[in-house]
Amino acid sequence: MQATSTNRSGSLPPHGGELRELLSPDASVRAKLAEEALTLVRIGATPRQLCDLELLLNGGFSPLTGFLNEEDYNSVCANNRLVSGLVWPMPITFDVSDAQANQLKVGQKITLVDNSFGEALDIAILTVESIYKPDKSKEAQLVYGADDLAHPAVTYLHKIAGSHYIGGSVAGIQLPPHFDFPDMRKTPRELRQIFSEKCWGKITAFQTRNPMHRSHRELTVRASREAHSNLLIHPVVGMTKPGDVDHFTRVRCYQKMMLHYPQEMAMLSLLPLAMRMGGPREAVWHAIIRKNYGATHFIVGRDHAGPGNNSQGKQFYGNYEAQELVQKFAGELGITMLDFRMVVYVEETGEYLPEDEVPAGMRVLNISGTELRRRLFLGLDIPEWFSFPEVIQILRQVYPPKRKQGFALFFTGYSCSGKSQIAKAMESALLEEGSRSVSMLTGKRMRDVLSAELGYSKEDRSVNLKRISFVASEIVKAGGIAILAAIAPYRDARAESRKSIGEQGGFVEVYVNTPLEECEKRDRRGLYASARRGEISDYTGVNDPYEPPEKPDLTFNCAELSTRQCVNEIMIYLANEGYVDRV
Repeated sequence: MQATSTNRSGSLPPHGGELRELLSPDASVRAKLAEEALTLVRIGATPRQLCDLELLLNGGFSPLTGFLNEEDYNSVCANNRLVSGLVWPMPITFDVSDAQANQLKVGQKITLVDNSFGEALDIAILTVESIYKPDKSKEAQLVYGADDLAHPAVTYLHKIAGSHYIGGSVAGIQLPPHFDFPDMRKTPRELRQIFSEKCWGKITAFQTRNPMHRSHRELTVRASREAHSNLLIHPVVGMTKPGDVDHFTRVRCYQKMMLHYPQEMAMLSLLPLAMRMGGPREAVWHAIIRKNYGATHFIVGRDHAGPGNNSQGKQFYGNYEAQELVQKFAGELGITMLDFRMVVYVEETGEYLPEDEVPAGMRVLNISGTELRRRLFLGLDIPEWFSFPEVIQILRQVYPPKRKQGFALFFTGYSCSGKSQIAKAMESALLEEGSRSVSMLTGKRMRDVLSAELGYSKEDRSVNLKRISFVASEIVKAGGIAILAAIAPYRDARAESRKSIGEQGGFVEVYVNTPLEECEKRDRRGLYASARRGEISDYTGVNDPYEPPEKPDLTFNCAELSTRQCVNEIMIYLANEGYVDRV
């Protein structure tokens, strides 16, 4: 560990020597910008762009003065440096659609707008200095190490980000507003002032996007004591890896965790960063950001900001590759890296030790994130050596066992296949079981209420199913049972339903695979016959395809099974999965 040079107030100077806050402290300047903003072309910023914009405005991204121009973008991607030569590893870009790019020109000013709260809030004015179309595959390869859609940032590049980038300087009107944990959202200037008032000379920053447990507490205390420093717990509350624990839950866990640090050792502040999960480059980026926030030391652990496995099932980055890249730039970064190995619990001694310090023959205990989720979902014991009881209590409230979760039963199949009858019978069976509220979302009923203006084209069917799935996801999130019965003929639309509903609770797909000829026999309204005569278009099974589910959770043929038999099998499945008590 190298000695760290600080200024008289204790903190390191910001990256580049100056805190570049793009939000003027002068209210009259901001008022003039707000007036001007009303006269300009307006572009809504995405959630990721708002995170980037906030850190540009508050100085967290110093020395940047806006979104990267093409020359700086190319230099950062290729060399981890701005054109000026200053280390900067992550391209901070403002992406727009092809149509938007064609309407803009260099020298034009545009207003960047936050639409998060239902009304447009003007956040900043961007002066366009370059408009360019990036080679996204090249960016993915250079920045993230692979053009692989298993990487969330690469998926974002190819599936979400616009086709063009706008580079240019930014002048702030206001910070994006936040209504959660406002007292913990300190800007770099505010944190530096707090450190000065507390007379904290050395500050070790800890980055996290996960709930903290005892091992994290032990690691951070060890690091703080090694550096003879105070401790800044600085979790990301912007965008993290899809599937991560939401930041509301995590912050409540962090608040409980803070009670277990020695008095006056540590403080908690939140970072509105949109992570890229960029491994080594991201670690350098994180170090720069913490330096701007006033930290003198930064903890880089195993697989820092790693996204997991690539499409070949191997880790994107080596376990300690991030530490190696931060060390490579150590002389230019100024902030001191504390490189720690994974901390594990040693059963015989009842203490936590870095994995490379465990005596030979000692038994090491650990609970992975996957195992923790399994125990939460099954209501199993989580030992106190792993975490603090009050932290586990919060996680149990948010991730209850399956018997207390909401879930959806999604019935799909041809018209007249029997899915609506089974769905209605399941409503009665689940109301009898009585553990949750039950809501029926049948195709016709939902179409009449939510999608009366839609037809039966593939696009309209997908929109209709998306609307039904949104309603179902809200029911599931609230702990209820949603029963969906819809033809839902397209795999991609059903997959989207599984994703959106499954993020809130359980999802059970039931394929009612009654043969088409049997469905036609059951058709009392004669709709199949009308379709075959050409009187009805877009009729599934006749002149519109049905794409069978590839891996449904349950499959029934109502030509062979009665409704009662299907209900019995579904209830047994739900009991075996833990959603209901044994039947």
